[in-house]
Parts: sequence; structure tokens; C-alpha cells
Amino acid sequence: MLQINMADVMNVIGSLTPYLIAIGVLFVLALIITFAVNKKTVKEVATRKIIHSESWLVALVGIVVAVSMMLSGPLSTLLNNATITKYMLSDTTVSKANELAKEVQSEAITMLKNDDSNLPLANKKVNVFGWGSTNPVYGGTGSGSMSDQYDTVSLLDGMKEAGLETNADLSKLYTDYRADRPVVAMWSQDWTLPEVPADQYSDSLISDAKSFSDEAVVVITRVGGEGADLPTNMKAENITYKNNSKDYDDFQDGEHFLQLSKTERDMIDLVTKNFDKVTLVYNGANAFQFDFLSNYPQIKSVLWCPPAGQTGFSALGDVLAGETNPSGKTSDTFVKDLTKTPVFNNTDGAAAASSSSVGADGAFVYDNVDDLAAKYTGFTGQETTVLPSFVNYVEGIYVGYKFYETAADEGLINYDDTVIYPFGYGLSYTSFEQKMGDVSYKDGKVTFDVTVTNTGDTAGKDVVEVYYNPPYTDGGIEKASKNLVAFEKTEKLEPGASETVKIEFDDDDMASYDDKDAKAWVLEKGDYTISIQSDSHHVIDSEKINVADTVTYDSESNTHNGDQTVATNQFDYAAGDVTYLSRANHFANYAEATAAPTNFSMSDEVKAAFTNNGNYDPTKYDDDSDEMPTTGAKNGLRLADMHGKDYDDADWEKLLDQLTFDDMDNLIANGGYGTPAVSSVGKIQLTDADGPASLNNNFTGVGSIGFPASTAFACTWNKDLAKQFGEMIGDMAHDMHVAGWYAPAMNIHRGAFSGRTFEYFSEDSLISGVMASNEIAGAKEKGVYSFMKHFALNDQETNRTNMVCTWADEQAIREIYLKPFEMSVKEGGAQAVMSSFNYIGYTYAGASNNLLNTVLRDEWGFKGFVLTDYFGGYGYQNGDQEIRNGNDSMLATTKITNHITDKSATSVKAMRTAAHNILYTAANSWQYADGEPKVATPIWKTAMYVAWGVTAILVIALEALAIKRYMDRKKAKAEVTA
Repeated sequence: MLQINMADVMNVIGSLTPYLIAIGVLFVLALIITFAVNKKTVKEVATRKIIHSESWLVALVGIVVAVSMMLSGPLSTLLNNATITKYMLSDTTVSKANELAKEVQSEAITMLKNDDSNLPLANKKVNVFGWGSTNPVYGGTGSGSMSDQYDTVSLLDGMKEAGLETNADLSKLYTDYRADRPVVAMWSQDWTLPEVPADQYSDSLISDAKSFSDEAVVVITRVGGEGADLPTNMKAENITYKNNSKDYDDFQDGEHFLQLSKTERDMIDLVTKNFDKVTLVYNGANAFQFDFLSNYPQIKSVLWCPPAGQTGFSALGDVLAGETNPSGKTSDTFVKDLTKTPVFNNTDGAAAASSSSVGADGAFVYDNVDDLAAKYTGFTGQETTVLPSFVNYVEGIYVGYKFYETAADEGLINYDDTVIYPFGYGLSYTSFEQKMGDVSYKDGKVTFDVTVTNTGDTAGKDVVEVYYNPPYTDGGIEKASKNLVAFEKTEKLEPGASETVKIEFDDDDMASYDDKDAKAWVLEKGDYTISIQSDSHHVIDSEKINVADTVTYDSESNTHNGDQTVATNQFDYAAGDVTYLSRANHFANYAEATAAPTNFSMSDEVKAAFTNNGNYDPTKYDDDSDEMPTTGAKNGLRLADMHGKDYDDADWEKLLDQLTFDDMDNLIANGGYGTPAVSSVGKIQLTDADGPASLNNNFTGVGSIGFPASTAFACTWNKDLAKQFGEMIGDMAHDMHVAGWYAPAMNIHRGAFSGRTFEYFSEDSLISGVMASNEIAGAKEKGVYSFMKHFALNDQETNRTNMVCTWADEQAIREIYLKPFEMSVKEGGAQAVMSSFNYIGYTYAGASNNLLNTVLRDEWGFKGFVLTDYFGGYGYQNGDQEIRNGNDSMLATTKITNHITDKSATSVKAMRTAAHNILYTAANSWQYADGEPKVATPIWKTAMYVAWGVTAILVIALEALAIKRYMDRKKAKAEVTA
């Protein structure tokens, strides 16, 4: 859920300052008049008293007006959200959601090892070791946190539900040691890993455990969250960590968060010395470093259990007990040494671990940009100064398995020495056989059947993974030798049963983006190997197809993947002065390309183009030929009239003519957690909810059922479950009266240390796009619009709000980082977008015309509105720049730099377009499906209207009384004089 921060408080105070000053001035003036008009200055009593009365009446009216202006102005959005009706989930929805969440986790749990058929557990009594067993990871922190309104199934509860009895004495040892998990929050992180030191396990405890059961399960957990990447050096100065023992350090300098601590290793030593049948459960979203497994032959089984949501641990119990056959496949590559990945030296997490060249916030900060410093009010309420920083996507297209498979083929690495579990890998309690039918390639379609047969003795599901290996010319267009192009999951197959899976994909799915010569998508001629595989490394069967002639998608009659306009280079400027990894000459430039940055100076060319709030002037971008649009017309149209009408329907122009400048500014500036009401067109206030795995209303405090993490969905490899989740989001949104969902998030697992890995799906763009687009499509069927996010290249958390220039080549941008978003628009029908905090090159993503207009709208055909990520100003967010470049609404609830200050024709035209995009999305939400929604007047407005009435009556009565007293005094004086 959203956490209140001092920046919001300071922004609110700042927006109220003029009104508070006015109230103070009125009060002081009334006091001054009261004291100034006295017996010495005005001798007549009647005159003196009437002046006193009138001054206080004027002050009262003025104060009421000022307060009303505060309430209906800068405070209106906050008050509307704070007083909105609290709608809860129905019991039926809760039951269905819990059932689906368990099913998702049942297919997400991935068995990485199972020697000697150690699982399922033969003994229903089991010793569960590891502090995390009593405090497992349900989700991420920040926007990924769970609601406390519904029952949560713990890891031990899930085992109990499955009929497994666990050692209560061990569990008590852990709960007595520490009851709560250290907080990894958006603005502060305690990375402590509580674990009972081995010397605190008494001999009798171990002896009793061995008597209790010969089975041992060891649980290792890792949590991540919004706001910071996982530490790549646990001894770095900015890392908060408390050792579990005074006798030793849990980590040495250079050791990272995704490897065992000494206390964890000591615990595993203890367990493996006393038990020969050990199962290791890793509960976390980030790929763990399993380099230690070869040292422990007693660890017979390994399960990866991604963050399970509120009911997912029931599924883990069923898997351990054998009630469920695991069918998950890895969504990422597990390597033996995470410090030797191609990206490690060029992530903000790596910068945070460095003791040189970077700022205290853990970023690669430029050393010559003092003139581009920006100031804003930070989360603590203090003024913060930030400097532009950068991150280099040096690996290009070679992300995850695409690097490891290609590097092995080129002889750069020994695969078995580098990778422990490939992408797409997962074991089962049964065995399967896959037979590949003849491959047909005609009319641009590749089609074939795969027959999957359960050859074992246990019912289960299998995944058909299809990869292609394209022809590669040394020094030509960069290409990986393995590329996932299609996948399907079977139904549950009984022993001996078979299912024939149909595979079909377009040949342009195998095209590469040539950003150097053709500056377009290209399908090069030659042989393409199509293979079915058990994972990214192991081939089951393959067949070659031949593309006779090179196809370049560079004309309106021949665009790539249904683009509405030709895709051509839009991000040349974002490549920067970076050496990118190339396959040429067997990755000859690997060492140079993947080294840590050494140049921290921003070039003069980039400095001249770099824009933030310190140097942006909207008037420089005004076009004198623009004509001022019509505003405030009385055409009689209502937003409900526009439901189901095309974006370009002529009635939209008539409706937009009805909007005033203030109407449009309100829509644009106050888009935080919903879009505001606009009375001139009959638009009601709509609520948008946060949460990648749920719906969280940050103002009412109402949350929905929390589902397993997005990484878990990717591990299911089941697109139908993603679609069902989207539909369930829709059902929960209806119960909660929510219109929009701040999800799904589909940034790439570029490296293992991203704090928000749980919220993103995979290292692979295809599986990310399939899962995201199906979730969006499911929600859309229920009339709920999903904000696909974070658009784009926001693949890390550390320093993400502080003007981070992301440098990447266009091929990688299009093939890796934009592909899931593209699929979400074209296949999922996305209606809303959340832009990202980072800069792409030297341009803020939320103000990138190339990204938000040329690519998103012109190429992909997106119709809907773009919202910023949380609007904190940050020294570079401002409404004027954003609406002119395709970002329509600001995720803000307080007055900051979100309002439009330029009233030129150019600006008002941009406001009109932004309003059109927002209103089009709102009109097509479920709340307008049956005409104009009926809404109650917010309670604060009713109270304000009552206050007006009471004030009016009081003022009239007091005025009448003052006049009567004045007249009585005048009459009395006249009589005395007479």
C-alpha cells in the first residue's frame, strides 16, 4: 500500500499557503480594526460598534470563502479519495480468488533437483529448518505488499493443510529468535537476514529432531521491494545489516545478498551432518546463487517457490506431500556466480556497492553536471539536490539465456561451469516424451504439431518450448543463437495419456532489428533451425526451414508484426558513447564491453540536449501557427454518450469543446489513484488501484486478495492462468468499484539484483509479453483498464527517480525492452500506460515524443492515456513538458509541478489531446457500460454546503442584529440629545 511521506505533506502545505495567508490577513485586519477603532479615534458608540461588527462579519465571510477555495481547490482530490465509500470484496469473489491463487502457485513451484526421487516426502513428519519457514515471503514491498484484511496461509500452515506434521520445537526456536521480518521499505532498507546461529541449536533439539523424522526441509528466503535494488556488496557503507552473531560477520566484503550468509551456511552444515534426505526450498523472486549445492550431496531436492501471495503456500504443502505434481519452469537463468554476469558491472546495484566514482545514493553520477543540478522536496520533507546519473545497457540484446547459449556456441564460456539451471528448466514427478511433427513454412506462417505423452506413473503437466536459431553473419546484425518463439502448456495428462499441441507463429517473429544499415526490422535469408527443447539449452528435436529472400519491413505495405506505420530508428540518441557487446569474432569485445564504466563526464552534445525543470521553458516550443481550441461550449454531450464510440468519432470534438481550461488542467494534474470528476461533461471520479498482484485502494485502505508474484506467473508458463488472473482482477475491481489497475509491470529481469524482480515476469521478452498481454486482455473483458508499466527501460530500483540516463542501443530497446509492451498493446488491447521515471538517453521517458507518440501510438496503434509514475517533481517532472510529448496525466494528489502553467494555443491543444485520451479510456470502462453512473455527493462537499448555509444564515442574522443595534443606539442618542 502507498506510504505517506513528508514530501506529500510539504506539497500540501505549499499549495495551501496562499489561502492560509489570506485567512491570517483577514483575521489580523479584523483585529487591527477592532483595536484601531476605539473611544479615542471614533467617539460615537454606534459608529464604533457597527465598524467592529462589520469588520468581523467581512472577516468571517472571507475566511469561509478561503476555506471553501482550499477544499474545492488543492484539497479536493485528497478529500474525494479520503471520503470515498469503502467497497469490499464479496465472499464469493474472495473464495474464487483464493482458489485461483493457489492454482497459480501450484503450477509456479519449480523443482530444480530431485535425486533418488526424494520428493514427494515419504514421511509425513518433517523437520523444517530455517528462520524463513516461520516468516516466508508472500510478495514484494511497496506496491507489491499484501492486504491484511484477509487470511494468509503461512508456509507451515500450507504443510499442515497437506497432512504434513512439522517439528514444533524447531519452529518455536525461530519465532523466539525473531518474530518480525526486517523492513525493506521504499525509503529505508534493513537487509538483515535473521537466522539462528548453529551453536544455538542444542544437542537435545537436534537429537529430538532426528527422532521426530528422517526428513529435513531447509527454507531460505530473500525479499525485495520498491525503491532499492538488492545489495551486490553486503559490506558497502550504505547497507544496513545486523549480524546474527557477535563472533563473526555474516558476509565478507564483496559478497552479495543472493548468496548464503555464514549463518545460513552453518545451519545447512548442521542439517546435512544430521540428515541424509534434505530438501531445500528457496522462497524468493530473484534468481539465487546455488553454487553451494555441489558441496552437499545430502540436499537431494531443491524447490523454487516464488513469493506465494496470501494462499499460495497451500500449494507448496501439496507439492511436498505429492498431492500436486510440480510443473513450473524457470523464468530466469540460474548461474553459479552472479558477479560474473555481463550486466553486473553496469547496474545501479553494482554502483551502490562501489566505494568510488559514485554518489552516496548508489548511482553512476556524472562528474561535470553541476549546472544541471535539480532541486525538489524529498520524501523526508527536506529540499533535495540531485545530479544526472547514468546506467549503460552494455550487453545489448544478449540478456539472460540469450547470452549464455550464444556465448557457449561461440566458445566464450563453458556452459556447465557457468550455468547451473537453464532458463525454462523444471523437473516433474513423472516423465514426458515430446515428438515433433513435420514443420510447415508457407505464406509467412510456421506451423507444426508436438505430441506430448506422459511416460511415467504420475499425472502431470508439461511445457512445450519452441526456440529458433537464425542465420548469423559474423559482424552483421546481432543475433542470439537461441530465441524463445512460442510455448504451450499441456492439460493434466494421466500416465500413458497424450496431447497434441499445435504450434504456430509468423516468420516476422524471427526478424531482427537492424539499427545500423536498414534502420528497420529485417528477416534475413537463410536457414532457421526450429527446435523443441526441455529448456533453453537441451534440444529434444529440431528441423530447419529456409527463408529464400531477405525481407526488410520498411514500407507501409509491408510493416513488421502489424505495425500501423513503419518502424524505423527513434532512439539513435539513446545509444550514447557506449561500447556494446557484440557476437562478432566470438565475442571478442566481451571484456571491454562489460567492464565497469570509467568515463563519468557527460558530453557537451548531451548536456545541450538534457532537459529538466531547471532549464525547460514551454514557450520555446510554442508554435505561432497553432489556433486556440474552443473551450467552454454548451453542446449538451455527456461522457456516457461516448461509450463504445471510436476514438475519432466526430462527437468527441463536440464534447471536448465543452471543456474549460480548468477542466482540462484538473484532469491532467490530478491523476493520482484515479481520474477526477468533470461536471461539464458528466464525468464522475474514477478510482484506480495499485498493486501488481492485487488491487490496493491507497485512500480507503481496502485491498483485494494478494496473488502470487508476477515471477510466479512466468514460472507457470501457462497463459490461460494469466488470462484468468486478469478476469479475476476485473471481478475484484467491480466489487471494489475500481476502474483502473496499476499493473501489470513488464520490465525485464536484466540482472538478478533488481528490487522489483517480484513485480516483473522474466529475463525473456516473449514470456513477459505473453503473460502481461493475457492479464490485460482478461481485465479488459471485464471493462477494467490496465496501466502497463513502467514504460520503458526502468529495469532497476536504486536511484530510479534521480534523473538516470539509460543508455541502450535501438536493437536491444526494440527486441528486448519494448517487446512486452508492444504485445500488450497489439494482443492484449492495453488502454492505459504508466511511464517510467528514468531518462532514455537524455530525454525523460515521461516526456519522450519518440516513445509515447511515434512508437506507442503511431507504430503500435495505442488508443488510451499515459500516466506518469508517482509524481514527486524530482526536479524533472512537469505537466507542461509531458502533455506536449504524449504523457497525458500526472500521478499526483497535491499541487506541485503537475499543473499546466503555459496557456498558449500550443499548450491548450496538447491539453485537449490529453483530455481526449483520458476521457476515451474512462468512457470505455465498465462504470460507463450502462449509461451515466449515479454517484453520491462526497460527504465533505455536503458538509461544505451546510457550512455555507449556516454561515449565510448567521451572517444575515448578525448583520440584521448589528444594524438593529446601530439604529437603536442612534435613536437612543437622538432622544438624549433632544
